[in-house]
Amino acid sequence: MTNKSILTFLFLSILFIACKGDKLAPVAKNALKPTVVTEALPHDTDDPAIWIHPTDASKSIIVGTDKDSDGGLYAFDLNGKILKKSIPLKRPNNVDIAYGLIIDGKKVDIAVTTERESNMIRVFSLPDLKPIDNGGIPVFEGEELRDPMGVCLYTRPGDGKIFAVVGRKSGPSGSYLWQYELSGSGKFATAKVVRKFGAYSGKKEIEAIAVDNELGTIYYCDEQFGIRKYKADPALNDNKELALFGKTGFKADNEGIAIYKKTDSTGYILVSNQQANTFMVYPREGANGNPNNYPLLAEIPTSTIECDGADVTSINLGGNYQKGLFVAMSNGMTFHYYAWDLMQKRIDVKR
Repeated sequence: MTNKSILTFLFLSILFIACKGDKLAPVAKNALKPTVVTEALPHDTDDPAIWIHPTDASKSIIVGTDKDSDGGLYAFDLNGKILKKSIPLKRPNNVDIAYGLIIDGKKVDIAVTTERESNMIRVFSLPDLKPIDNGGIPVFEGEELRDPMGVCLYTRPGDGKIFAVVGRKSGPSGSYLWQYELSGSGKFATAKVVRKFGAYSGKKEIEAIAVDNELGTIYYCDEQFGIRKYKADPALNDNKELALFGKTGFKADNEGIAIYKKTDSTGYILVSNQQANTFMVYPREGANGNPNNYPLLAEIPTSTIECDGADVTSINLGGNYQKGLFVAMSNGMTFHYYAWDLMQKRIDVKR
């Protein structure tokens, strides 16, 4: 991280803490320092996703949301520089990425974001961030409670079909989340509802959602209650909850979820302990032979403040990121990049 980036990060951190008084926890003295802090966005960062370049991983980008009525998606390079912005969006909340959606007979990598004020999801091609949704796809149609917030993309290994799992500001228990099958109609992406599921405690909201393609599972944070696990494939017609974990140890909200994949079946699930400025780490494969048993492995203090969203990859991106990259949103309109080996060292110490 350059001296200029460090000074910018410290200034913005102090500014936000000062503006919000004692509502925000201070960054811990032993917190991990970011490898890179991105250039600041105009309004309010919320959620990032990592797109891996198909031929040169060092050219991979981070796509992040700027959550405002005049917001948008932004693409950053691995040095944290802004590369481009999407068309203006009305409060884009969360974003996720998938590879190879068939549009007009061609495979297209996509970023999907929720556009909260229009009750739609928006689909963009990557890496150019061009809209390919014919103005947007309405979600939760016919419902009183619509405001879309969280989104994750599931790619079914067997046939490559892509599904969007969408959450909202509030909704009924049992059908809080709706799952949409994405496809192409001519030059545009379309979607149809194929599933409604998801228990909800009613305590706060469900925003952070993540999917594990290889293991076929979905995780989401029922804020201030716990992390819930379901099967991802709608064809299984199975809406039974598989696990509920992370019910203790969080200061308030359990938030952004990221899945680090060491192999096709092992790794870590990282969940933001938002008001404590830490990340809780659980075993991706479960423990003691039980894939639905998730003991806490470590709690890692980071320099992110009030983190809403995060993403991670284990792919060698070159440079500082040969073991992968962890990216997290932070108050101060920025995203923080952490070289994965820094995170791994903290996990190893705790275990």
